[in-house]
Parts: sequence; C-alpha cells; structure tokens
Amino acid sequence: MKLFQKLFKQTFIYGLATVLPRMLSFLLVPLYTAVMAPGLYGEVSLIFVWFAIFNVILAFGMETAFFRFYSKEVNKESVLSTSLLSVGSSTLIFLIAAFAMRESLANLLNIELRYIGYFILILCLDAFVIIPFAKLRAEEQPGVYAIIKIANVCTNIGFNLFFLLVLPKLASSDSEGIWNALYVPDYEVSYILISNLIASAITLLILSPNYFRLQRGFDTGLFKRMLRYSLPVMVAGIAFTINEVFDKYLLTELLPPEIAKSEMGTYAACYRLTMFMTLFATAFRLGIEPFFFSHSQSDNPKKAYAQITNYFVVLGSLILLSVVVFADVLKVLFIRDEAYWEAMAIVPIVLLANFCLGIYHNLSVWYKVTDRTRFGAIISAVGAVLTIVINLMFIPRYGYQASAWATLAAYGTMMLLSYALGRKYYPIPYNLRKISFYMGLSIAFSVISYYGFNNNLYLGLGLLLVFLGILYRMEKEVLLKLLRGK
Repeated sequence: MKLFQKLFKQTFIYGLATVLPRMLSFLLVPLYTAVMAPGLYGEVSLIFVWFAIFNVILAFGMETAFFRFYSKEVNKESVLSTSLLSVGSSTLIFLIAAFAMRESLANLLNIELRYIGYFILILCLDAFVIIPFAKLRAEEQPGVYAIIKIANVCTNIGFNLFFLLVLPKLASSDSEGIWNALYVPDYEVSYILISNLIASAITLLILSPNYFRLQRGFDTGLFKRMLRYSLPVMVAGIAFTINEVFDKYLLTELLPPEIAKSEMGTYAACYRLTMFMTLFATAFRLGIEPFFFSHSQSDNPKKAYAQITNYFVVLGSLILLSVVVFADVLKVLFIRDEAYWEAMAIVPIVLLANFCLGIYHNLSVWYKVTDRTRFGAIISAVGAVLTIVINLMFIPRYGYQASAWATLAAYGTMMLLSYALGRKYYPIPYNLRKISFYMGLSIAFSVISYYGFNNNLYLGLGLLLVFLGILYRMEKEVLLKLLRGK
C-alpha cells in the first residue's frame, strides 16, 4: 500500500503541474470568448490543432523511448545524451526547413502567413524541452517539474492579460505615448501567439543547462534501438492526436465557409468544459507511466496494474458525474458569451469519450512493458480511421454533433481493443465487475440528470450524493488504508 501511496503522491504533484496550469489557462477561455467572436476563436483553435499534431511529430516517440531505456539501461547518461541530441538536432533541421518553406506551410495548414513564424518558433522551443521534462519525471522530481510547468503557464497568462486587456486601455488613455505606439488594433491572435512564444522561450532558458552538461556523446547503436521502439509510438501519437483534435480541422473544411470557423469556435469552447476529465486522466498518466516501467520486474506487477486501473475508474466515474451535474454552472462561469452555449449538448458525450481514453492509457501498460509498441500504433490508427470516417460522413449533416460522437466511438473502440489484445499478450487481472459497476452507474446517473430531466441541478445533486454514498460504503476500507499508508 505504501507503493500506491507514493504513486498517488507523485500523481498529485503531476496533477498540480498539469491541472493548475491548465486551470489557469482555462481562465483564458472567458477572456478569449469575450474579446473574440466565435469565428476568430475558431482561427486560434485551428492553430492549436496543428500545434498538437506537430508536437507529436517533433517528439517522434522519443519521450516514451527515453523512459523505457532509462529504466533498463545501465548507462543512463548515454540514454540521456542520445535522446537530447536526437530530438535537438531534428528540431533544428525542422526549424530551418519550415522557415525556408513558410509560405507553402501556411497554405497547407490553412494558417494565415502572418502567424506562421510564431507557429514555427513555438513548436521548436517546445520540442527542445521534451527530453529535459522527461528526465525530471524519470528521476522522480515532480516538484521541480511542477514549478517549471506552472511558471510557464503563469507567464503565458500574464502576457495574454497584458496584451488583450491592459494594453488596449493604456493605448486609449495615452494616444500620443509609448503604449499607443505599441498597440496594434485587431491583433488578438498574434498577441496570443506572442504570449505563448515568450513563455516557451523562458522555459527553454530554464532547462537549457541539460544541453550543456552532457557527459556522453551520441550513441548510434543505442539510437537505432530507441528509434525502433519510438517510431510506432510516434505513429500511435499522431493517430491519437487525430482522434483528439482533427475533428476541429474537419469542421472548417466540411461545413460551408461562411459558418465553418464560427461553428468550430463554438464547438471548441464547449469542448474545453470537458477539461476536468482530461486533466485528471493526464495527471494520472504522468504519474503511472514511469511507474509502469520501473515496476515491470517487481513481484506481481500485474496485480498492482489492476489495482491502479480500479482506482482510476472509481475517480473518473465521480468526475464524469460531477461535471455533468454542474455543466450549466460551468458554462456561465467560463463561457461568457451565450452565442457559444448552443454546443453544450456535446459536453457529456466528450466527457465520456475522454473517460474511455483515460482507461485506455491505463490498459496500454501491456504493450509498453512488453515492447510491443506496434500494437499501440495499430490501435490508435483504428481510432483515427473511425474519427475521420465518421466526421467525413456526418459533419455535413450533423455538424459538431457528429464530431462529438466520432470522438466517443474512437476512444471507446481503442479501450476495448487494448483490453482484448492485452488479455492475449499480457493478461492482467482487472476487476471487471467493479469497473463496470462504477462506470455504468456514473453513465446512468449522468443520462438521467442531463437528458432525462434537462440537467436539473437539484436532481443532479441528489444523484451525485447517492453516488458518493455508494462509493464511501464500498471503498471505505481501501481509502483508509491509502491514507494511513498501510
């Protein structure tokens, strides 16, 4: 139990590093929806779609490969230096090539040319810190990791607030001064990207000593072995990212041009309300991924993996129901313009989809610890195909509703496929009875509250209290043991 206590302690700190920054950035949603119409917010969302996809390409799976080889190789310094140099050199090549072809890149991605320079620089700055952040996680330094992540987001938010709120007021009150000279009207998207660029540059500055303290050179043989492991991870990552963000791009391509970016902006804003599930799943994954590898050779690791998944499903079920019950409260707090509220119906669907995704990440331990990462690529590719096909078929008729259901279909299928294949190659004794009970009860209560009674808050609170009562009755002993570290 002390092992799990340590795991949850690290997960809590990683959660702080993930949840707090994203909660802070989530506070930008009211700002963005207040100063930008849905169409312009759609422009910003489209840029961040491509950020997500290119981040995976520039990492090319080396982060996960670093964890795997750092945990099993005797010469850890060689793993670190090879990882740093491979990601760093490939990023430099991309930087030079992207700027040389920036006009073609802008046309290909449907991003305005005036934004493409910021886009390239932010991508590269973020790529340079992938391995330094992975090193902090591998060495179990979640506190340092959290501080740097939070500092990054605080910097980003600070400059967003300055450029979008403070600078316009300073410029209007001082028409002949320096603030008016600095202010550019209708420059909101550029200001958002400049804020990201400054934050990313500061983060790289903090972590740059990792590149100057290398004690080993580039190990070609090790790199080839790491690359064989990482490339399927990259393919899986690209496919996963398509599942996560590509629907927003397809909305801009498949809907009539006069409404495309407006519809996408509306969908993206309401999609952000599902971040509570996404943050929980991400924090959990950050905590358990090093744990998977470091304990793969311990006594009875399968039992530990099964228990971890049980805990995830219990907490995820609670989060799913809680967000659904308070959805109408959250929309008032975080999405100030009522023009965005028309897409609220997608929130329960996408919440459940991200819950399935979190379970999938827990189930994925089997192909990571057995070095069968090609199966991760295959599973994610199946999800990506489902995402693309369903969106292509149904967006023209159903708009963003089709995108929400496509997300659920993709993540649900990935979850079931991973479980089925895991039973064959690395069977883990999951408590299916408990998992099905909590997940099914949470879904049933969510459907009753949101769709059966038009999301009546009082009824929803009653169902949430019933769920908490059942949870307390069934898990009381386990919770007490965790708290006591027994």
